[in-house]
Amino acid sequence: MSEEELAPVAVSTFEDELDLDILQDIPIVLSAEVGRCSLKIKDLLRLSKGSVVEFDRLAGEPIDVCVNDLVIAKGEVVVVNERYGIRLTEVLDAANRIRKI
Repeated sequence: MSEEELAPVAVSTFEDELDLDILQDIPIVLSAEVGRCSLKIKDLLRLSKGSVVEFDRLAGEPIDVCVNDLVIAKGEVVVVNERYGIRLTEVLDAANRIRKI
């Protein structure tokens, strides 16, 4: 075998191939999902002011933080200057976040 055949092969990673500088100024929509439920149309039409809709999550359970409906983190609801916020408790690493979006 020649030296060229024995030389280590450089394996490029996803991060090497992707120029993150190009992506950094693209706007995205970040959303938080408290829970989900399924309703029949007749039940949806019965909803009115004061109706309570029960979701599939327990109180105190982490909520999902999503980009384009893909979960990239989990967290807990907090109040910051009279607005809701999320304290992140779990976050996908940067490479997995980019792959998902």
